Amino acid sequence: MAFHVSKLTLRFPKPISFSLRPVSGTKHPQINLTLTDLACAVSRRSLHSVVRQASENRSANSRLLKSKPSKYSWAVSTATRLENFSAASKSFSLQSASPPNSKSWFRSYKIALSVLGLSTGAIAALHTSALLAMSAETVNLDSDRTDWQEAKSLLLSASLEKRREFYRVDHLPLEKVPVWTSTGTSTDQPRHEISDALSQKISLFRGDITKLEIDAIVNAANKTLLGGGGVDGAIHRGAGPLLRKECATLGGCETGEAKITGAYGLPAKHVIHTVGPIVFGGVSDKEKDALRDCYLNSLKTAVQNELRTVAFPCISTGVYGYPPEEAVEVALATVRKYLDEHHEQLDRIIFCVFLKSDADLYQRNLPLYFPQAQSADQSESPTDGQDPL
Repeated sequence: MAFHVSKLTLRFPKPISFSLRPVSGTKHPQINLTLTDLACAVSRRSLHSVVRQASENRSANSRLLKSKPSKYSWAVSTATRLENFSAASKSFSLQSASPPNSKSWFRSYKIALSVLGLSTGAIAALHTSALLAMSAETVNLDSDRTDWQEAKSLLLSASLEKRREFYRVDHLPLEKVPVWTSTGTSTDQPRHEISDALSQKISLFRGDITKLEIDAIVNAANKTLLGGGGVDGAIHRGAGPLLRKECATLGGCETGEAKITGAYGLPAKHVIHTVGPIVFGGVSDKEKDALRDCYLNSLKTAVQNELRTVAFPCISTGVYGYPPEEAVEVALATVRKYLDEHHEQLDRIIFCVFLKSDADLYQRNLPLYFPQAQSADQSESPTDGQDPL
């Protein structure tokens, strides 16, 4: 996408125009300064040379400026800006040795554009547009040589349609994940009051967590955050090598803590990494508190980053040895308490399970923490052991 500077700030009427020669060097009287020209200037020549070409076009319009000074007074200030812009561009001279994806090029580019008179918002729009325009050539989510910071910035600023071009796995939109509905089979007394508003924020999904197209998925990680088996390994494989590169900068993660990264090749926008407790024998208060912290700190991290849809796997119930029937109660109790206090900041929390036995545990326990009013026509649960994918 190319942004015309004239449309953003200068507002040139025809036939007066701030114009350029094409990059090939041939003359053209009415070529507006666009992002494409600027990108070419950064990649092939100095930005100063582009501005010099624009300045040359001023002389052709000088007669009009003299004959109708009041009508074209705006052009005088524009000409001054161009001279200042030209002088500023000389000071840093963006040559071809500085490629478009270098970390320093946009910083200097932004300084010169601000001299020209572009607002911070306009410059930010140009930067985002520049990243998207160059993404096909400069961003490779399958290569560990790609700059993870640039890739993360591009993906988080891209539209949904553009992000889908980078997915490395199949995706499942949120609207295809049904809200949980009670089967009405539980005979135990509910531990919380009925709240339809909170129940509408809960889903039970049996399938692959890496395919969920939501704000964040939670990773049951190990302390290194560098990948492992189970859910952890699946998330790293789906995201690609850039996830490991970002995780390597976080200094690991202690049990019960949560840290956030980009999701790269995954349909989710972010991955929240948390480390569950390892259980040997029975569950002590220490392990129970640590597991509660995993869910609580993951939710806090989501809210702090303004993420409204989150999916949890079964944390610590695999090789870490936490009994699934006890882990379910910790998960549901923690989420219910947090939603009671922060329900306006979250739209959907998805409990994602892989085994039918785990799905059955959630079906039995969800009515205790998220009871629903019984209707005459109780619909069948969508999570009946069939993978909706």
